[in-house]
Amino acid sequence: MIQTVVKRDGRVVGFNEEKIMAAIRKAMLHTEQGEDSSLIRQITDKISCQGSEQMTVEEIQDLVEMALMNSPRKEAAKKYIAYRDQRSIARKAKTRDMFLEIIETKSNDVTRENANMNADTPAGMMMKFASETTKPFVDDYLLTPEVKEAVRLNYLHIHDKDYYPTKSLTCVQHPLDKILENGFNAGHGESRPAKRIETASMLGCISMETAQNEMHGGQAIPAFDFYLAPFVRRSFVEEVKVLEQINGQDYSHLYDTEIADYLYAELNDLQGDARIIQHAINRTIGRVHQSMEAFIHNMNTIHSRGGNQVVFSSINYGTDTSPEGRCIIRELLNSTYQGVGNGVTAIFPIQIWKKKRGVSYLPEDPNFDLYQLACKVSARRFFPNFLNLDATFNQHEDWNAEDPRRFEHEVATMGCRTRVFENRYGKKTSIGRGNLSFSTLNLVRIALECRNIEDNKERVECFYRKLDKVLELAALQLHRRFEFQKTAAPKQFPLLMSVLWEGCEQLKSENSIEKVINQGTLGIGFIGLAEALVALVGKHHGEDEQAQKLGVEIVTYMRDKVNEFSENYQHNYSVLATPAEGLAGRFTRRDKKDFGLIEGITDRDYYTNSNHVPVYYSCSAHQKARVEAPYHDLTRGGHIFYVEVDGDATHNPEAIMTVVDMMDKYNMGYASVNHNRNRCLKCGYENATTQLAECPDCGSDEIDRLQRITGYLVGTTDRWNSAKLAELNDRIIHE
Repeated sequence: MIQTVVKRDGRVVGFNEEKIMAAIRKAMLHTEQGEDSSLIRQITDKISCQGSEQMTVEEIQDLVEMALMNSPRKEAAKKYIAYRDQRSIARKAKTRDMFLEIIETKSNDVTRENANMNADTPAGMMMKFASETTKPFVDDYLLTPEVKEAVRLNYLHIHDKDYYPTKSLTCVQHPLDKILENGFNAGHGESRPAKRIETASMLGCISMETAQNEMHGGQAIPAFDFYLAPFVRRSFVEEVKVLEQINGQDYSHLYDTEIADYLYAELNDLQGDARIIQHAINRTIGRVHQSMEAFIHNMNTIHSRGGNQVVFSSINYGTDTSPEGRCIIRELLNSTYQGVGNGVTAIFPIQIWKKKRGVSYLPEDPNFDLYQLACKVSARRFFPNFLNLDATFNQHEDWNAEDPRRFEHEVATMGCRTRVFENRYGKKTSIGRGNLSFSTLNLVRIALECRNIEDNKERVECFYRKLDKVLELAALQLHRRFEFQKTAAPKQFPLLMSVLWEGCEQLKSENSIEKVINQGTLGIGFIGLAEALVALVGKHHGEDEQAQKLGVEIVTYMRDKVNEFSENYQHNYSVLATPAEGLAGRFTRRDKKDFGLIEGITDRDYYTNSNHVPVYYSCSAHQKARVEAPYHDLTRGGHIFYVEVDGDATHNPEAIMTVVDMMDKYNMGYASVNHNRNRCLKCGYENATTQLAECPDCGSDEIDRLQRITGYLVGTTDRWNSAKLAELNDRIIHE
């Protein structure tokens, strides 16, 4: 006898025979003979008694169809079959319409969900087809009914849900020294260890490009300067050996000569060994510069996966004070400043300057000159961003300025803001670790449901009760996703599980990857703190001290709950200040439909990202910093501080330094500066005019408009979804 029914969305409900009777009755009423109550009851009783204890909707409908075909009312069976077909077509209509829009290259929020992917190309179309058809599978077979309901009701968003069945992880910080020293085998040929700077640069590209096909997020190199520095010296020695051959002399005594810095100089007044050394230095600088140019060019041109996507790549640098490390930093910055091709700003890699007192921040620091150069480059090319190693939460107790491998104790980040450092199950480091997966809470929805409670205390208590439930669901969902991810075999991630992930050397083909990946993080993100505060207390945290106090309390509460989840589930949970792109408008559209237009909450096309002060709120950069700074310590899964500056930043690198000073003053972890930059694709003319439509030099309307979306740059806003475009148009300058 049938007891329960598995519905198409995966929910299990009690069996209701009235639904069978209603369906048969409807089919009979569309025939000339009309309804036969006795036959309806007979068929229903037979199916109810003879069916299995639990059946799917489709299985029950098959039994009804067969019973009608075996009855005297075959014409009713035909009507029933036709009705089933119509319902099936109706269910598929939404998918069909979406596919047609992809095929017809229509610009909408599905095809423009990811601004770094061109969904108009064949590869991009295939990615979208696969993405949109995989998500229903995840809903039906991999999510619990409670989680699916939370997603449906707009409380929760599961990021990269289309990659869920692949068991892939989000991102990783590459221990590039392992690859440079040992080579690697990624399943299609073998790469030998690097011997010179050109090879080292190329292997850095290959490492990130290969790993991108094994993951759904970004790739980063945590200590780009330290990793490549040894190959500067090797290249110098090669150049000395070339001169040995040309001059027929033995210069082996110069191989280990002390070099204060790799700086270009003319040879005119130099003689003997000094001339040989300087010539080799000049040649080495040229090779390093070309290698950095090649690295940047490759990261912007080689498509590493479907959708014509280049790697979501990031590189961290700035704290290697050796002459060779400084050479890498200097030539990387010089290449970035010059641009790629005919002077175009490079979109990738996202570059991150590691700021640290005693190393790279104050005038007396050994890398201060390179820090000044970094600010000059950022003022023109948007990168590098700046990572504050002096923030209290970014410091490591084992960091030692004399340690040649001190970079192992320096936090590194991804350009979009992802941060991995603390670790309950291994070394405290960023290297060889990353985020496993993350999900985001809609704080606004939760607050809106409590908005009409008159008593302030009861309203906030209601919010916390609801927040508790969604946090618990998010933690459980991430745990279940981890349980699914850990079932992957090491061979599914040939590079990740042979070289890149911390502890992977211990794996054999039959081993579980559980202990290895459990050193990564599970992120619980949030969106719309500003709008949630408006719903709860009438103002957001940028305009009211009491709202700010409540905002900090809410995120502190989330941080404390996440620590509980880490203990309960034995994972590294963290709070993430979500970098929403497609999600920025998705949450808003549903809430606007359910709650209507509410001033300061649902009256725009987007919710404010994470804990940021709204982009449209007029305030100074210092005020914005004071408000947002406390959240950086609480959101250790990742955070960022943005400042919008006016005018041509190219002539004002001091504005960049001012922002870095604010990081230092207010204990912030990561920051970047946004500014206008236009470039004529015809003649190369550049300026900072807002909304430039025509080149003032050649009259061309082919203008490349650089803008930052969620931590990375996009050369055209044509691929931005409507919500992010609305947010862009609302951004104001911070004086």
